[in-house]
Amino acid sequence: RLDPSKATEAELRGEALFFGKARCAECHVPPFYTDNLMHDLKTERFFEPRMINGRLARMDGPIKTFPLRGIKDSPPYLHDGRLLTLEDTIEFFNLIVGAQLTKEEKADLLAFLKTL
Repeated sequence: RLDPSKATEAELRGEALFFGKARCAECHVPPFYTDNLMHDLKTERFFEPRMINGRLARMDGPIKTFPLRGIKDSPPYLHDGRLLTLEDTIEFFNLIVGAQLTKEEKADLLAFLKTL
């Protein structure tokens, strides 16, 4: 966890969001910020199945939780690199978990993720 005497206010607010409203810590458990488990994000609820290069694209299925240590230095994100920035990733998971984070909360969460 962050040392309050060394962290910025945004980083501390982001940490609170990570462990609270944003629900990140449900799967990204300290100290490595992963639970090493597979989770089905059920992304198929956001798109219609369709044929791509002769294959039916219909769902992702379970993916392994990635460790978040050093995450700012390892783009692109998600198991298949579909998310180019941490901002994209925050927005993706905001939709997936239905956290309804505000613009300011997303910025604070980003500040926290950059400390890992």
